[in-house]
Amino acid sequence: MKKIKIAQIGAGHDHATAAISTLKLQSDIYDLVGYAVVDGDEPVYDNNQGVYEDVKRMTVDEILNYPGLDAVCIETEDRRLTEYAIMAAEKGLHIQMDKPGGIDGDEFDRLIDAVESKKLVFHTGYMYRYNPAVLKLKQDIAEGKLGDIISVEAQMNCIHGIEKRNWMGNYPGGMLYYLGCHMIDLVYSIMGEPEEIIPLSCSSGLDGTTAKDFGMAVFKYKNGVSFAKSTAVEIGGFERRQLVVCGTKGTVELKPFEWLGGECPGVFSPQTTGVREIFDENWHAKGEYHDTAVYGRYDAMFRAFAEYVSGEKQNPYNYEYERELHKLILKACGR
Repeated sequence: MKKIKIAQIGAGHDHATAAISTLKLQSDIYDLVGYAVVDGDEPVYDNNQGVYEDVKRMTVDEILNYPGLDAVCIETEDRRLTEYAIMAAEKGLHIQMDKPGGIDGDEFDRLIDAVESKKLVFHTGYMYRYNPAVLKLKQDIAEGKLGDIISVEAQMNCIHGIEKRNWMGNYPGGMLYYLGCHMIDLVYSIMGEPEEIIPLSCSSGLDGTTAKDFGMAVFKYKNGVSFAKSTAVEIGGFERRQLVVCGTKGTVELKPFEWLGGECPGVFSPQTTGVREIFDENWHAKGEYHDTAVYGRYDAMFRAFAEYVSGEKQNPYNYEYERELHKLILKACGR
């Protein structure tokens, strides 16, 4: 594979340091030419400048007009993601853009129209799509191993301080928009379009916040109810992140979704996922449990983007999927 010449626009997204770190580690497939900081990035960038020390700082215009540039990675603060992605699309650059894609549905539609008209790779930062346990689970679902799927329960919880929780007030749905979008992506990719969406996000009121730091939405389907939950006020919540898929032939539970640590040279943020599979109707069946091999949280995602740009593989998440997912997220957030 010819190296992909890439630059990063933005340093304000929570995944910005992970993106730049992964691009540097994947020097076998990426030629990282530089990065740009835009307005709104400062709170995150100022705390992580060391990550960028050995990468050239550029302006956005310098990046967009860089000779021979193939792609950009958009990592601005959430509200400006789509704005800069549209600029890149207008220059004919392939796009890796972090999730979920801004709070303006019309602007996101314009982005999808732009990348589709130019036949550009458009790839979003939903890293769980490349989690090995998720990939195996989806394969089992496609092969009918779980039977007809009744429900998906997806949780991504943690605990944040008051400053971060107040920041969530900038977004519809608060925590559900900020992190719950990952869980909505999983529900949608497995269950498809729901018959009804019931937004349930609210504010815990803790420390005087009015932001929706307790995020949740329910999705009604013909055969059952699924939900996505993401809270910022749960002690131990990170270790209780989970995905549960229940079918007529079996249930699979991924928990803990992210065990951090382990030996995995050359990747950023190594981790494993716990997997429990139950295919026994006995009420007391414990099923079989195992941990996945250690993998990099972002490694497969960025390698896949390079394969899509080079034409070696086709992105399974097409333009229309991303368009409809964004609409679903905004609806789930009460927009």
